[in-house]
Amino acid sequence: MNRIDTRYLLVLAAMLLMLAPLHAQRRNSRYSEYIRQYAPLAVEQMRQYKIPASITLAQGLLESGAGYSQLARKSNNHFGIKCHSNWRGRRVYHDDDARGECFRAYSHPRDSYEDHSLFLRSGARYAFLFDLKITDYRSWARGLKRAGYATDPSYANRLITIIEDYGLYQYDTQGLGKRAAHQWEKELKKKPWLANPHKVYIANGIAYVVAREGDEFQMLGKELDISWKKLVKYNDLHRDYTLENGDIIYLKEKNKKASKQFPFHVVREGESMHSISQKYGIRLKNLYKMNRKDGDYIPLVGDRLRLR
Repeated sequence: MNRIDTRYLLVLAAMLLMLAPLHAQRRNSRYSEYIRQYAPLAVEQMRQYKIPASITLAQGLLESGAGYSQLARKSNNHFGIKCHSNWRGRRVYHDDDARGECFRAYSHPRDSYEDHSLFLRSGARYAFLFDLKITDYRSWARGLKRAGYATDPSYANRLITIIEDYGLYQYDTQGLGKRAAHQWEKELKKKPWLANPHKVYIANGIAYVVAREGDEFQMLGKELDISWKKLVKYNDLHRDYTLENGDIIYLKEKNKKASKQFPFHVVREGESMHSISQKYGIRLKNLYKMNRKDGDYIPLVGDRLRLR
């Protein structure tokens, strides 16, 4: 195999890894088992303390490593709550932000869940969260990060990803009373995407979603709070285009060139200049310009196109 072929295969492999949708990956069996075991407890806490069950479950999964962390296994601490000055219960010590930090130890995971709820409910810095809708898990996740719950800068996004990958938002409606549940049903009729929001991915530093069967620009625009006309423009499409299952739809204007790891692309069967520009997050006009092609050019299998 010559040098160019080897380089092409390496680039192709990296591209496939970058663009593979998260939902195509196999679900973590430990996560699924944790959810089956602790979802009823999270719903119970939601009914009592008005904290979204999805948030509680996602935090428990993340903080405890799906129940497999040493702190969870030996001390039943599923949320990594540290001792603080007001803790009078049993203590254990682990290295975290500093060496030998003090963490709370519980006799049962239920006690950990209860303490987590009380921790949020009684903390002044978390008070604003309880003004949010109990079904608005995204705002809750971002609010927790803003209030300083965790030092990880990606903490909110990690919670949101877990909730959406495992459909944890479904448990939030189980904690609602009949009146609130009825209101939620009315909300879903107006905003059907709330039941199953589109996941957001990143390519070439730009956020995108993957269209589903039946999607329309107007509905995507409402869900993502973006003008549907801008979505059409950002993706080099026309307003009468019918979205197809699997279409990549960028939420911002694409870049003028691909990222550094993708210097070129070798055309494969069924690809067009538009599909290539979408794959790499490049403006269509710039893809033509880089390769000194006009609008009548149709790429042939094996053509080598510059991406930057």
